[in-house]
Amino acid sequence: MSANPREIIDDGNMHFMQWVAIALMIMLNALDGFDVLSSAFAGPGIKAEWGLGPDGLGAVLSMELVGMGFGSLLLGGAADKYGRRPTILFCLTLMASGMFLATTADSPQALSAWRFLTGLGIGGMLASINAVTAELSSKKSRSVAMALMVIGYPLGAFFGGLVASDLLQTRDWRSVFMFGGIMTAIMIPMVLLFVPETPAFLNQKRPENALSRINKILARYGHQTIDALPALAPGAVKARIMDLFSPAMIRTTFILAVGYSFHALTFYYILKLAPSIISDPQFAGQSFTRSEGASVLAYANLGGALGGAAFGWFMHKFGVKRSTQVALAFSAVFVAAFGFGHSSLLGWTLGVIAVGLFTNAAIVGFYTAFAASYPTQLRATGTGFALSVGRGGAALSPYLAGVLFGAGLGLLKVSLIMAMGSLIALLLFSMLKLNNPEDEKT
Repeated sequence: MSANPREIIDDGNMHFMQWVAIALMIMLNALDGFDVLSSAFAGPGIKAEWGLGPDGLGAVLSMELVGMGFGSLLLGGAADKYGRRPTILFCLTLMASGMFLATTADSPQALSAWRFLTGLGIGGMLASINAVTAELSSKKSRSVAMALMVIGYPLGAFFGGLVASDLLQTRDWRSVFMFGGIMTAIMIPMVLLFVPETPAFLNQKRPENALSRINKILARYGHQTIDALPALAPGAVKARIMDLFSPAMIRTTFILAVGYSFHALTFYYILKLAPSIISDPQFAGQSFTRSEGASVLAYANLGGALGGAAFGWFMHKFGVKRSTQVALAFSAVFVAAFGFGHSSLLGWTLGVIAVGLFTNAAIVGFYTAFAASYPTQLRATGTGFALSVGRGGAALSPYLAGVLFGAGLGLLKVSLIMAMGSLIALLLFSMLKLNNPEDEKT
């Protein structure tokens, strides 16, 4: 029997309480999905209240994405230094505070500040929950667990979008942020009760009571306990962010970070601007309500959830690399097709479902590659760094699209330009070398 807690988790069966922890990771990602898109749901109301043009609205919508970039870098590293669990709790506090404070905003500048604060929490959260999901799941169940965790994002955006659509029928845009703040605050005691620190992290960091804490978690999950901690490889505990740029890791880090950034440019174009585009007669050809625009975006995320769920099977069958390449190619095609527009609400809805299906499938591929490419001591830091660079593309997306629209480019030309991000990501991902041949399958 193994004396390595990581191998015990890897090779053992999944206990019910492990699935409970994974379910909470899914819920946390669902919160992230709603929190990130809450400003998109509220976008038409924000635009109307302060008379913002496309570039002004794009700047406001970018602020939580800028915050997410800083949060992924700074707080993703904190998860490898201080622990996954305390980082998650701190990020939840930041997120809830930012959401509640957004309801008090009386200017675009104030709203931007509170959205930046929310983004800080979201950025750190994403790196942490990615690590927890990978480290609390067995090898046999990891691909399913990772896919389920990632599709929490579009599920949260979908169901949250339905709530936002309902709220916007009778209330103003601030009610969307209030709902998000309440749901975020509820998750704090849930994490305290049901999400332990991961044995893999405790084994790497070796706090004074590491052995007893690890055994308590292993027993909770129905696994064998250990008599002593295994020996660590030299330097394993002292991993630093600069290790991401070592000769062994720099190629992987570059491809994942830059590739994710370009795909995020495409991904967030639809997610951030679809409600405003659909509710603007200039683009839609007729006047749809703000509530209808929010409901269409919700269905884009339903497509994302369906794509992410199916993508877990495709990765198992065809490998992470090949599956992600196909998803990126179709992502570019359907985002470009979005530019042709539609004459009915049903047409817009079907169009964004197709977009969400493939853009989010590619996100699942990137997240799985993050978890598979970095060792335990660098997992959250590597994921956080890739996400922080990726947030550059995400933050640029609504602003760039707003500038292009402001310059007089029509919906088709803007959509074609924004679709190029997924194509560039495809080229970069094709150069990625994965350690496991089953993940390659090229």
